Amino acid sequence: MPRWFKSSYSSNGGQCIEVAANLVGSLGVVPVRDSKNVSGPVLSASAASFAAFVAGVKAGEFGAV
Repeated sequence: MPRWFKSSYSSNGGQCIEVAANLVGSLGVVPVRDSKNVSGPVLSASAASFAAFVAGVKAGEFGAV
């Protein structure tokens, strides 16, 4: 069962995602969903892909939001 959480860096401005990192060990995936639509679709990224995405965000590769 996924345990969803939002980043502590989220300022609750409505543009947030939630992740369920507890499934990395058992399934090797990081489920991601829109925090405004918790019953909506879930994207499952591989752990490596999600780590690369987070590294890209931290490095500013995606520009300002």
